[in-house]
Formats: sequence, structure tokens, C-alpha cells
Amino acid sequence: MSTVKERILGAVTVMREEDAVKVWDIITLQFGFEEVEPTEDEIKIITAYNNGNDEYQPYLRHEDLLKELKI
Repeated sequence: MSTVKERILGAVTVMREEDAVKVWDIITLQFGFEEVEPTEDEIKIITAYNNGNDEYQPYLRHEDLLKELKI
């Protein structure tokens, strides 16, 4: 990561929430990021994943995937 990006991350880490919201607004305006609210289904899936629901857990470990892909 570049020095500039590290400085940005450091600044965001210590700033107040109100200031972080202002910075985010500037970023979204400058770069045209569109914020999309998640659907109810997406929220349910993320919640299930975070709660350890087996249906939403990876079936391969990262190390096994790298071996399978010969990386």
C-alpha cells in the first residue's frame, strides 16, 4: 500500500464519525460511487453467514483452494 493510502487510512481511523461521514460524501461525489441498500434477502444471507450457518460457509479452505489452483 502506498504512503498516501496509509496516511488516509490513519486519518480516517482517528477522525470523529461526523467528519468521516463528510469525507465519505466527498468521495462518493468525486468518484460517483452509488450506495445501494441491501435487500432483505441479502441481509438474511449475511446474517446467516455471520452466525455460522453451514449453508453459507465456504466448503474449501483458502489453503486448499490455492493448492487446487496450483498457486
